[in-house]
Amino acid sequence: MAEPMKIRATLQGDVADVRVLMAHPMETGQRKDAAGKLVPLHFIQTITVQLNGRTVVDCQISQGVSRNPVFSFRIKGGARGDKITVAWQDNKGDSSSIDAAVA
Repeated sequence: MAEPMKIRATLQGDVADVRVLMAHPMETGQRKDAAGKLVPLHFIQTITVQLNGRTVVDCQISQGVSRNPVFSFRIKGGARGDKITVAWQDNKGDSSSIDAAVA
């Protein structure tokens, strides 16, 4: 089960500034545990951002991102009350999403 995410979406003119904290271990596959064995890869692979159900950002990332990453997106054409949805899926099939209204 994925850990909770936090999101904030604010409007600056007609641009929605979205910040999202994704709670995830983001293991690179290069770190060793206490027994000296490599900790297996576990990282977010895809992120999708939707504005009122329409995909506006669709990206792929790799294991080179820090634990509990924070991502920021600027979306043109936003308005107060618009629904922003951010979702991710990792290399083990886990996923999470969160919704927010633009303030």
